[in-house]
Amino acid sequence: MKYLINIIAIATLLIVTSCGKDKNVTVTNIAPVAVKVSTPLEGSSSFISASGKIEAIQNANISTRMMGFVDKVYVKVGDKVKKGQLLIAINNADLRAKRAQVNASITQATAAFKNAEKDYNRFKNLFAENSASQKEMDDMTAHYEMAKAGLEAAKQMKNEVDAQFSYVNIRAPFSGVITNKFINNGDMANPGMPLLSIEAPGKFQVKAMVPESNISQIKLGAKAQVVVKSIQKTITGVVTEISTSAKNTGGQYLVKIILDKTNAPILSGMFANVLFPVSKKEQTNLTILIPKSAIIYNGGLKGVYTISDQNTAVLRWLRLGKSYGDKVEVLSGLKADEKYVVSAEGKLYNRAKIVIK
Repeated sequence: MKYLINIIAIATLLIVTSCGKDKNVTVTNIAPVAVKVSTPLEGSSSFISASGKIEAIQNANISTRMMGFVDKVYVKVGDKVKKGQLLIAINNADLRAKRAQVNASITQATAAFKNAEKDYNRFKNLFAENSASQKEMDDMTAHYEMAKAGLEAAKQMKNEVDAQFSYVNIRAPFSGVITNKFINNGDMANPGMPLLSIEAPGKFQVKAMVPESNISQIKLGAKAQVVVKSIQKTITGVVTEISTSAKNTGGQYLVKIILDKTNAPILSGMFANVLFPVSKKEQTNLTILIPKSAIIYNGGLKGVYTISDQNTAVLRWLRLGKSYGDKVEVLSGLKADEKYVVSAEGKLYNRAKIVIK
């Protein structure tokens, strides 16, 4: 019996030893996982981020300088209009009366001028023949000039009335689409009060507000990425204007970005995040972005694999911020110049041997 127990013990020891050796061989012979790595800077994913709103490049709020009741609004929201098309008519009975008075004044001034002109020409001939005195000539010249000035004043009054008619018969300043209507038939129009909004579709821009800590890093002509979250689209654009004053904007500087032509269904008023790429020399207050495809999820935790000095994968947990299209903002856990794994050709795990492609 004792002999049998010894045999079983020896056999068990051999099995355990054999299993242990096989396990070591397995670990030793695991091939490194080929991975592709990047850094936020190498991937051009370091940005200054700012919020903005999309609007048409050519847009206007139409108002009037005249007070009066609205006789007729000829358009509604969504209507396409052409330049010069009548949009709103405001009651103009007083202007019509004034124009009649001005026309009568022009007729009267014209008759007076023609009569004065005849007298002036007659006295000029008489004066040349020494048949009129210098004083008579001077008086006739003054009478002629006064009649001429009276006619010119009447004509300018007509120009003034005609200009006022443009504020009661309101026409489209350019071809576009009516985007808003603030008044209806019978309402009282007041000077400066917006009546209609119009914009020319097709060309859009973004107005973004950039804090003073970042404004010096943005340059005219620089490319920018505009992320429109509502339609999950990223559109490129060019910086065309940079404000040089934040006097009335609370330390925020206005930056305009003209959007490149796109088929994306963008509309005026959509909110957007603007990403201004920043070079390595200007690394201050950056927004670090990494692709969402590189994120590792474990319950409520999110992280990426980074590279150790021994060329092994190290899982690094991150604190993430806003999403920008297919990228996400890293608030902490990863530096701008630190390498992380973008993709792997095999299954990665913590401390796995890797080889960088």
